[in-house]
Amino acid sequence: MIYALADLHLDYTNEKSMEVFGSNWENYQERIYNNWDKIVGPDDTVLIPGDISWAMDLDNAFVDLKKIDELNGKKILMKGNHDYWWSSLNKINNLDLESMSFLQNNSFTVEGYDICGTRGWIPRDHKEFSDHDEKVFSRELMRLKNSIKASGDNKKIVMLHYPPINQDKSLNEFYDICLNNNVDYLIYGHLHGYGHNLIQEGNIGDINIRCVAGDYIDFTPVRIR
Repeated sequence: MIYALADLHLDYTNEKSMEVFGSNWENYQERIYNNWDKIVGPDDTVLIPGDISWAMDLDNAFVDLKKIDELNGKKILMKGNHDYWWSSLNKINNLDLESMSFLQNNSFTVEGYDICGTRGWIPRDHKEFSDHDEKVFSRELMRLKNSIKASGDNKKIVMLHYPPINQDKSLNEFYDICLNNNVDYLIYGHLHGYGHNLIQEGNIGDINIRCVAGDYIDFTPVRIR
């Protein structure tokens, strides 16, 4: 089975509090670990679309990554906006984390599905969207295209960190790319607290869209297929 859970925001130092986003973040790390192994089996795969660890460098992130590595199942991880530790794929792959793969301009095949994705970015109708944001937005669109291009002819699951949603709640260009490439499932995270008001889900244009932000799904991996 394939599951998903975004926004783990792990911090082995316990110095970073997430309770600013609501009391439902209390003891969230312990809840993630407990919920995970109750649901995920050794032969399952969990997709983790970003905001994995609060660490600022790879050495410190390794402590959190190792905890994920020891949980049940295989994992496919992708960079979020807070994953400052994420360096080159070569360095990350050299950590020798046995159950983990890292998604960046590539794809993986799991249970007959091609897993593709990219981080995404804030939408173009955001009030603070700048020329710099346009460059990042366009680059992320290209990375999604590259990831899909690197995949095979199987049905596809696309992982984004940022939601493919404009401020007016319409779906944006990241969704359009998925629509034009026969994507079956589109998952995203990033939205916390008040941000949950922006969430769009359901079968839209024959794409099954799901928000898998940790606090939105009670820090419990949800089954994608």
